[in-house]
Amino acid sequence: MEKLIGEFSLGLFFWQTLIFLGLFFLLKKFAWKPILDAVNERETSIKDALASAEAARNEMESLQSDNQRILKEARAEKETLLKEARTTRAELINTAKEEAQVEAQKILAQAQEAIQNEKRTAVNELKEQVGSIAMEIAEKVLQKELESNDKQLQLVEQLLKDTNIK
Repeated sequence: MEKLIGEFSLGLFFWQTLIFLGLFFLLKKFAWKPILDAVNERETSIKDALASAEAARNEMESLQSDNQRILKEARAEKETLLKEARTTRAELINTAKEEAQVEAQKILAQAQEAIQNEKRTAVNELKEQVGSIAMEIAEKVLQKELESNDKQLQLVEQLLKDTNIK
């Protein structure tokens, strides 16, 4: 029986080995290549995903540095514009002050000239009025003085003596 069991075990071992080898060749021919291709494809896709992630990280770092540079440039430009605005404001204020002073001097000169003109006009009017009053007074005095013919003759003679006729 032992012999039968030994032969049976040996036969079983033979058939199990033969089935294993057949299954191995079948798997190698039909399944091994697709499994290896799927594993290789999976490995390639993982490598590509890692490379894409690394590229995205590098691009993000580049974008962050570009953003920092752009922010610095914007701040510098803002400072430049503010400085120019301050300078322009100061220039406009100074120009306005100078123009206001010039205008004030013109107005003052015109006012002084107007005052002088009014003064001359007033003086001329005063002279005319004084002259008119003096003529009226002289006329009245002469009328009073020359009421008589004797006084008129005396005055004419006096005037003739005072005047030198040439």
